[in-house]
Amino acid sequence: MEIRDYSRVGDVLPVPNLVDIQTRSYREFLQKDTPPRQRKPHGLEGILRETFPIESYDGSLSLQYLYYELGRPRYTADECRKLRLTYGYPLKLRCRLDKPQPVEEDVYLGEIPVMIGGGEFIINGAERVIVSQLHRSPGVDFSEEVHASGKHLHGCRIIPERGSWIEVSVSKKDVLNVRIDQSGRFPATTLLRAMDEKYSSNAEILRLFHETEVIKLGTRAAVTRLANRVVVGPLLNTETGEVMLQSGQGIPESLVETLVSSSLREVEVLKDVEDPLILNTLAEDPTDSHEAALLRIYRRLHPGSPPQIEKAKQFFQEKFFDTNRYRLGNVGRFRLNRKFEQNVPEDDMKIRPEDIVNALRYILKLRAGKGEIDDIDHLGNRRVRTIEELASDELRKGFLKLKRTVQERMSIKDVENMSPRSLINSRTISSSIEYFFGRGELSQVVDQVNPLSQLTHERRLSALGPGGLNRKRAGFDVRDVHTSHYGRICPIETPEGTNIGLIVSLSVFAGVDEYGFLVTPYRRVTKGKLAVRQDENGATVPDIAYLRADEEDAVCIAPADTPMDKQGRLLGDMVLVRRGGDFIYVPRNDVNFVDISPKQMVGVSAALIPFLEHNDANRALMGSNMQRQAVPLLTTEPPLISTGMEKPVARNSGMVVVAEEDGVVTYVSADRIVVGEHEYALRKFVGLSERTCLNQKPIVRVGQSVKKGEVIADGASTAGGELALGKNVFVAFMPWDGYNFEDAILVSESLVRQDTFTSIHIEEFEVEIRETKLGREEFTRDIPNVSEKALRNLDEEGIVRVGTRVSPGDYLVGKVSPKSKSELSPEEKLLLAIFGRAGEDVKNDSLTVPSGVDGIVIDAQKFSRRSHLPEEQRQKDREDLKKESADYNNRIVERFRQMIGAMEKELSGPVVGAQSGIAYSSLEGRSAREILELEERFDPEDVQTKSKKEHDAIERLHEMYSDEIDVIKDERDRRVDQLRRGDELPTGVLELVKVYVATKRTLSVGDKMAGRHGNKGVIAKIQPVEDMPFLEDGTPVEIVLNPLGVPSRMNIGQVLETHLGWAAKTLGYRVVTPVFDGVTEEKITKCLKEAGLPEDGKTVLYDGRTGRPFDQKVTVGYHYMLKLDHLVDDKVHARATGPYSLITQQPLGGKARFGGQRFGEMEVWALEAYGAAHILQELLTVKSDDVEGRTKIYESMVKGENTLKAGTPVSYEVLMNEIRGLCLNMRLEKRKI
Repeated sequence: MEIRDYSRVGDVLPVPNLVDIQTRSYREFLQKDTPPRQRKPHGLEGILRETFPIESYDGSLSLQYLYYELGRPRYTADECRKLRLTYGYPLKLRCRLDKPQPVEEDVYLGEIPVMIGGGEFIINGAERVIVSQLHRSPGVDFSEEVHASGKHLHGCRIIPERGSWIEVSVSKKDVLNVRIDQSGRFPATTLLRAMDEKYSSNAEILRLFHETEVIKLGTRAAVTRLANRVVVGPLLNTETGEVMLQSGQGIPESLVETLVSSSLREVEVLKDVEDPLILNTLAEDPTDSHEAALLRIYRRLHPGSPPQIEKAKQFFQEKFFDTNRYRLGNVGRFRLNRKFEQNVPEDDMKIRPEDIVNALRYILKLRAGKGEIDDIDHLGNRRVRTIEELASDELRKGFLKLKRTVQERMSIKDVENMSPRSLINSRTISSSIEYFFGRGELSQVVDQVNPLSQLTHERRLSALGPGGLNRKRAGFDVRDVHTSHYGRICPIETPEGTNIGLIVSLSVFAGVDEYGFLVTPYRRVTKGKLAVRQDENGATVPDIAYLRADEEDAVCIAPADTPMDKQGRLLGDMVLVRRGGDFIYVPRNDVNFVDISPKQMVGVSAALIPFLEHNDANRALMGSNMQRQAVPLLTTEPPLISTGMEKPVARNSGMVVVAEEDGVVTYVSADRIVVGEHEYALRKFVGLSERTCLNQKPIVRVGQSVKKGEVIADGASTAGGELALGKNVFVAFMPWDGYNFEDAILVSESLVRQDTFTSIHIEEFEVEIRETKLGREEFTRDIPNVSEKALRNLDEEGIVRVGTRVSPGDYLVGKVSPKSKSELSPEEKLLLAIFGRAGEDVKNDSLTVPSGVDGIVIDAQKFSRRSHLPEEQRQKDREDLKKESADYNNRIVERFRQMIGAMEKELSGPVVGAQSGIAYSSLEGRSAREILELEERFDPEDVQTKSKKEHDAIERLHEMYSDEIDVIKDERDRRVDQLRRGDELPTGVLELVKVYVATKRTLSVGDKMAGRHGNKGVIAKIQPVEDMPFLEDGTPVEIVLNPLGVPSRMNIGQVLETHLGWAAKTLGYRVVTPVFDGVTEEKITKCLKEAGLPEDGKTVLYDGRTGRPFDQKVTVGYHYMLKLDHLVDDKVHARATGPYSLITQQPLGGKARFGGQRFGEMEVWALEAYGAAHILQELLTVKSDDVEGRTKIYESMVKGENTLKAGTPVSYEVLMNEIRGLCLNMRLEKRKI
């Protein structure tokens, strides 16, 4: 089909890898492919270097870390999903224990999860994702608040990566106070004195903040210059030794003459005291030395402890100068350097006294009207903590526990028998890993409704989580859209509930820099022209710069659609630009950058909405969120009106199969594709986490050439490698007998008949066999008191046959459990052994289909521990083991033959060992075992070669083939191990059966549907095709929407899409109209005209029931509609009798617990208003929690009477007991009134 691209600007950069934030971060955390000696000190390597070496308390023993290794996973991803296991690399640590006879060995620490696709992990069988956290950056932030008196009070916070917050504030008395971790306040100069001995005197502190001058006392001019000046150091009477003036005090006029006539030669005074802040602080500071300051702070932070100078020094040293307890981090140091314009190395993670001094100087600067207050919501002050940092923080805690354990064991254990394995308890680390990936606040089950929902979940940023905000306390400012979000955070996509603004998404081109700050790309402009540069190949490419939010504030950035000539020169003398959040016109030569794309501002979901620029932001938000809820349909169809983002989204989603390298397709089937040497297995009818169905289908043919990164198989909600969430349907905007009142939707029966919106949902059921106190449970077809008809679909093991159609109540797996508690006699045991459980007292614990599920069994899998397999099965497994081992060995032999053949070509002769003399070429006639032995002994260094070129060729071939052979060996060893051990099941589980039922959901009344513009509604009626409105040529409308849903919602994009869709469908083409760069209204009119359709997009419709035309013309056209994951079949629920709450005796609530409908306060008021006393009494007593009354009314119904004798509800008894629990003796007394 022809594709018409109406974009005017286009993209300078292609859409980047959309899950790079996850994959790159985790790659840097593990550094798996980096040789151990070349690993950088961050991520896992950084934590290990921090933790080790671990020394014993007496210093005689030392445990050294050498390197770590990540092995191959024991199970495949699919096996982990089925067996509820974690898909991970085994982590081994190489350690050396330094003692008189050093011991070096590998220590197994547990499994580190493998990242699959674009950021998911398989944890206990479920796919999970670690959401990145957006939090307040370490560094220094300056603030200002206005006191009730109108005074401006400045302050700052020094926030470390790890350790105590230091908060500096100015009091209303103009004194600088400090708080450490919410402790009591004390003067800032006390902290300075404690930080460094050189700041212990008042004179030194004054010299830090004020300029000083020395006045000679020998002249008469000194008299006038000294009056009311502030002295720097204390002034002493040289004769008596008496202190005349303390440091920081003013010289009164009465003392001037005395000073001039004294033996003092000179006096050091402050030059200008514009701000008395430091003087006031010194006046409030009771300390006068380094030691006194340390003791005062120690008393403040440890009020109960006796003050001792040694303890105070140690405490202060640990609190601020030990990097394990206080660490600014490279980000904190970077921000301090930037704020104070200093040049301290970034690896200096400790806080320095100079940093405190600079912070106090900046407060003085702010009070003088210079400097800038920091906006804590600005993205220059907020940063992203990706999975690398989050996982490192959690693992660091585990390794600190491990360190303590190792040191304790070193002091207890016998040195001779001590080894790294005996010292290290791997459970400490594996439990940290399990907690972070399985139960951590930022670990979430992947939203797998469709490819878009999975992709956006991986790109999500959360302000919640450990060390983050609390949704109950987060205010409006932190949730609001900020000017610094441009190009970094999507201003549209966020939840609608309590998390609004706290959970956000990355913009399309946004990235994360080395410090964790969000960056966005721009094209450089020099002298009014777009700049270019040469790439590695010498080609001319655009000069792209990635800017942080704070770097952007001072530069002028023009929008992407700024007019330019072909040479990239900006047109016009004045250009509209963005600068620091304002839009202004500046001369052309003042422009620094240009946006790279019009869609740079929005996120992935919003970039999929055509005509987004014509929609109100509130509706665009709903449209973005509802696209993520679109259910994958049975047949997929890409939108007629697309935005060009459909391909990148599908390719990055992880639900399609992407070619890993260039090649030619050599084999294609429904479940396998072979491209060159690569084989791709397709996932067929797999249930995802939201019960939607993933069925991958090949879209390539044998002989077709494919490029690396090209989609070769479609997944859920994709068509031809493009995202296809819904269907193009013929819609009309008109009222129809009130059936589309309040956004309801009228649907044609043809959509149901043609399965247009039919979807498949896969339900998973499982049942376990355990050993109980009474004996072992078992799977069987022999279930007591159940008819043969009910068991007709079970096989001899009691498991339902694949392909069976099942309904609620049908048996899926037959299971019986022992019931009798008496011990069996030897005779009974013999009878049991002969006749099985038939004569025994067992209860039926079978798995049946729950209500609301109706479908076809598509798979049934049984897993067993080897120890509980019958002998026949074990014999079969032994045969399988032999057969599979032989198959794998034959593959290894074949690869070895190919390698030797290739080497013979390179050498133009036989392959012979120079040292060993082995003739590798003569493989003909040798057995597979002999060839396998040769393969094990083969050494490329031993091969006889004539030149370095031949030697290098042999090395290269060996490396290429040995990698493949290693993969086959790993597969063989894993499979052999599995057949020998049986399946790995949870503790206590002997056997496990999983049954998968596929249900087909057709469109039905009550299902929720939506467009991409936030236009949502519920199906009110499914009308026969012949009754639907139709065009003049007889074409019936498929969906009727309410026209009143457009004006008040201000989402005009849906109308424009409908117009253009009609033109595109009529002429048989598809349209690409990117956001903020799409089709204009004039072009839509032209397209309608070209298609021979009315230019206003309206036409006469005829009533299908009467054949008469409607009074007015109606807007019709093609609209892309989605079926959302709010299906009526999942929500409809009814109860006659069911479970009751134990305490209140009221029916439970909710469909999951088979509960009743709550008759609440407001419903009671409604019946009270009608005066329906008897109905009300019945509802509040016998239908709710009057237990005796329930029994009595049931009896009266059986007898044919209809009398209500209400008693006391149990909830009233509960209330009485609550009151008695408060020591109030409440009694009920019967009185005649």
